[in-house]
Amino acid sequence: MTRLLLGLCLLFAGCAASPTTPRPVRVEVPLIVPCRVPDVRPPSWAGATLKAGDSLQAKVRALLAERRQRQGYELELQAALRACR
Repeated sequence: MTRLLLGLCLLFAGCAASPTTPRPVRVEVPLIVPCRVPDVRPPSWAGATLKAGDSLQAKVRALLAERRQRQGYELELQAALRACR
């Protein structure tokens, strides 16, 4: 029994004495990258040119055109945000 314990101690001591060679480890770290998207300029809104004396038809046309402009402007903003992801 003593020999067995002595043999195990020598065996474990031999394993601890062997030097290990260092290996390089690749670590992937996410980096914050600034978004480089050109600025989206707001259009000149069609409703900005309306006057109080304009006809109702002209006002409705301008407001409908402004709605389309706003939808296009929002699509451009969303595309700029998607480009940063």
